[in-house]
Amino acid sequence: MEDSLIVQLYWDRAQEAIPATSEKYGNYCGAIAWNILGSQEDAEECVNDTWLRAWNSMPPHKPSLLSAFLGKITRNLAFDRFSFLRAEKRGGGELPAVLEELGECVSGTGDVERAVDEWELARAIDDFLAALPPAKRDVFIRRYWYTEPISAIGRRYGMRDGAVSMTLSRLRQKLRIHLMERGFEP
Repeated sequence: MEDSLIVQLYWDRAQEAIPATSEKYGNYCGAIAWNILGSQEDAEECVNDTWLRAWNSMPPHKPSLLSAFLGKITRNLAFDRFSFLRAEKRGGGELPAVLEELGECVSGTGDVERAVDEWELARAIDDFLAALPPAKRDVFIRRYWYTEPISAIGRRYGMRDGAVSMTLSRLRQKLRIHLMERGFEP
């Protein structure tokens, strides 16, 4: 089913919206949640919460790119769930490794300062990604947006794990320099 038809089902408050969304985007959202949480049960719960959040968001939102809309919801819910679970126990998922890797590029700041700089940081990262060759950009996004394991990225692009790690290390260093040139502190 076309995305525009699925969105219209939400706007019409038709119950068929949820099964149609699940059929088309269930695996996609499940992979995002699994990569962050590392638990099938938690990932499934997160995906179900995604459908509820989508139901409650449309209307008023009418996403032009449904996959990105659902992916962002899933990612945010998975990060929230990860934080909740992390407070109770340690471990699980790819998120700790991903955050540690990116920690060398951008330091933590206070909530107020972070809120002010968030837009500028996002724009600087977008500019950095836009300047990358497509293959390197895809590797970077798979690791740091989708939190895909290095081994999965290697299989996807026919690279050895060491080559993926080296590519990511070099890209993080370039990102660090790019951000420092724009006034962001490591």
